[in-house]
Amino acid sequence: MTSPTLAQQTDFGRMYARKIGDLPEVPSITTVIGQEKMSLDGWIGHMAATAVVQDPRLGEAVGNPAKLKALARQASNAAADYRDGAAARGDRVHQYCEQIALRAMGKPHQAAEAREALAANNEEPFAGRFDEWWDTYQVQPLAAEVTVWNSSVGYAGTLDLVATIGGRLCLIDYKTRGTGRDGRVKPLDPKVIMQLAAGAKAEEMVVDPAAGTWEPWKYSQDPMLLGVAIGQTEVQTVMANPEVLPAYWSKFWSLRQVWGATQKVTDAGIALREVGPPPPLAP
Repeated sequence: MTSPTLAQQTDFGRMYARKIGDLPEVPSITTVIGQEKMSLDGWIGHMAATAVVQDPRLGEAVGNPAKLKALARQASNAAADYRDGAAARGDRVHQYCEQIALRAMGKPHQAAEAREALAANNEEPFAGRFDEWWDTYQVQPLAAEVTVWNSSVGYAGTLDLVATIGGRLCLIDYKTRGTGRDGRVKPLDPKVIMQLAAGAKAEEMVVDPAAGTWEPWKYSQDPMLLGVAIGQTEVQTVMANPEVLPAYWSKFWSLRQVWGATQKVTDAGIALREVGPPPPLAP
């Protein structure tokens, strides 16, 4: 996960401050969406079992309880290792995408260095497919990695890209995705619509995070909300269906209330107090 300047990790998830060095005030968009818990038990078990089966030491460990226990202990971290590796890869891909936008806007950039970082991890195809997408869609960037704020509901977030494509204003969220067995990039989760809808409902955008300067959100003119799945074989672009946006926004608003209620419960103090028996009855 990328780390915007004003974002901080807290006991209540990632939150945003109004100014560098200030205390965080509101949850991030992704923290709000994360209030909808999803069970990963099946996936975690699958990753652990796969790690054991594919371990070249399995043959010599069979019949040896100590060695089998060591394999099991290492395999138990397979899901976390995969998650951390995917997050680091996603950061590198996002960094490259941001640098390409900065270069296109004539701003200081590190596009070459970002591409080298991908190449060093055998991930350069992500850059190649992104470049093809950028040229094919004739992207005209307006702002990259822009932090936005909504005071009415109480949240903040960072949008990957604001751009015009085909003359239409677009809010864009990148997702680095793996490749399926069919060679196609894996599709996006529909909940990306909540992320895009929350971005579209922004009220302010940061100008200077060090000074804590903000200005009214100026990209609210009926933007097209695009999710862009970046893979090694292709890039897939999908649009949030305008007809479902109200429902997804309603769900996001509800999850924000859950986050707030959880914080209040945590701050409320001791929830359960021990109660002793009543005094004995008089004879």
